[in-house]
Amino acid sequence: MNSPDQANELTRQSLTLDQPDDWHLHLRDGDALATTVPHTAAQFARAIVMPNLKPPVTSLQAASEYRDRILSARPSGSEFDPLMTLYLTDSLAPNEVETAFNSGIVQAVKYYPAGATTNSDSGVSHMSAVMPVLERMAKIGMPLLIHGEVTDHEIDIFDREKVFIETLLEPLCRELPTLRVVLEHITTRYAVEFVNAAPANVAATITVHHLLFNRNHLLAGAVRPHYYCLPILKRSSHQEALIAAATSGNPKFFLGTDSAPHARHAKESDCGCAGIYTAASAIELYAEVFEDAGALDKLEGFASHYGPDFYGLPRNTNKITLEKKSWQMPSSFTLAQDELIPLRAGESIAWRLAK
Repeated sequence: MNSPDQANELTRQSLTLDQPDDWHLHLRDGDALATTVPHTAAQFARAIVMPNLKPPVTSLQAASEYRDRILSARPSGSEFDPLMTLYLTDSLAPNEVETAFNSGIVQAVKYYPAGATTNSDSGVSHMSAVMPVLERMAKIGMPLLIHGEVTDHEIDIFDREKVFIETLLEPLCRELPTLRVVLEHITTRYAVEFVNAAPANVAATITVHHLLFNRNHLLAGAVRPHYYCLPILKRSSHQEALIAAATSGNPKFFLGTDSAPHARHAKESDCGCAGIYTAASAIELYAEVFEDAGALDKLEGFASHYGPDFYGLPRNTNKITLEKKSWQMPSSFTLAQDELIPLRAGESIAWRLAK
């Protein structure tokens, strides 16, 4: 039976929040920005933009030029602010990282293990190769954003996050205890436990698709390519741990969609690419999760407060309102010259962002 507070949450018909931010986002580049930027700007005031372009964003100049292209794709009147990142490679120089951070344009550095996910071929080959950069980041207080998976093909894909934490992340945090770390798009109970036990300079983002789905949705009955992402969806017990963390009110956990657009033909192929596109409905889908958990009162902290607090940025003062009005997600969007299938394509969504 629901408590009185939960009953009030479950019957609420509207919800006003400080405008949220997305602390993990893929926008792509070129003509794709005409779709991805307006979708994000309609909901979020700011977003941490991933640097895994081809070629990757590895300098302040490249980040500044990419930011200008994003700004050019903003809808008229939008104040959406893209927060840029650099892609950590074995050859990235500590001075370049510090210069980028001091510019105010680049907020963080992204760590991809080489080969871990889309456009990660230029990623880190071994932690020792990037220790000079990480030491400089610890000194200047620059966040390291981590795709936390090992890439050893002998390790089961469902165990790769756990093994990364045990063999690489825990030793790194011991060696550089002041390094500010965001373990991105966490997917397991082990990641929740690690972040809970870590000091305040370690946090995590949680995607809405990992809150909504588990590996049965991807694999049971048929393979559903539009649910394929990396890190891959895990078993339901891990999904439950993520929901508990997101709705706990713990400021170490905050919103990061990891929304990642791919053309339909690239998803529905004999070697379908990883990534789920949620930017068109992200905050509404998070509201569904929090409502189902009886925790709508915790959504504002998770979506709007804990991220800027961790990054040392001001909270947004603009507001958004979500209404309990069902609407249907379009079956597809245009992505440059291709077709993009969003999460919940053609399906009903219970909450809607008021215009």
